[in-house]
Amino acid sequence: MDQDLVAAALAAAEQHGKDVADVPLSAIATAAGISRSTLIRRLRGSRARLDEAVRQAGIDPGGRPPVRERAIEAAATLIARDGLGAVTMEAVAAAAHCSPTSLHAVFGSRDGLLATMFDRYVPVPDLEALAADPPERIEDMVHAVYAALAEAFAREPRVLPAIFGDLLTRPDGTAARMLKANLPRMFASLGTLLTTQIQAGRLRPLPLPLLIQLMIGPMAGHMLLRPVLQDGLGNVLPPVEAVARTFAEAFIRATAP
Repeated sequence: MDQDLVAAALAAAEQHGKDVADVPLSAIATAAGISRSTLIRRLRGSRARLDEAVRQAGIDPGGRPPVRERAIEAAATLIARDGLGAVTMEAVAAAAHCSPTSLHAVFGSRDGLLATMFDRYVPVPDLEALAADPPERIEDMVHAVYAALAEAFAREPRVLPAIFGDLLTRPDGTAARMLKANLPRMFASLGTLLTTQIQAGRLRPLPLPLLIQLMIGPMAGHMLLRPVLQDGLGNVLPPVEAVARTFAEAFIRATAP
């Protein structure tokens, strides 16, 4: 197998953000500067020969997650390890084993990549799903919100704590922009959940921003500090589920009509 065809296949895969096995032969032919019929003739009619040549070059022609998934995971790992400042398109491309061109084709820009990654690691989609089918009992509603928060803070890589760290050190930085962009969605979901309970007479009609802060503030603060507290205090902290129950009971008592 001519190495120029292998190089063309790899170039086309990077350009389209796909594995070699998923790239159309017409795209590979374009990258090689030949016609599709010429490519098929040089492959002797078998796509498998090209895939095998790519494999012999030390690259899996297929079976890897798509560039999109690899990039999201790579960006999350970089943020958790080195902070938001470490996330450049070049660094993510290197960690995801793809090219910056592929990332631009999939996400458009660094902000597009970060926005997609944030949506994966922040609890906003979980809260939206909860608001679409809310529990009737206030206790169940608050517990469900706390479960979503706890899962988001504990999810590996630990992106959400890194986001808060960037927010505290750079109030006008990337984390602030992304959180501002997501706040309307989060407040809409929590507002729907809380307004339903207010209308049912289970909560006092406090201003929604304050009511939201009263509900999520203690749990978010605990999950943010929990790793440090565990390292410093040992195993004296209650399990997360017990913490959630305690904070839920406190919130319900504090906001009862």
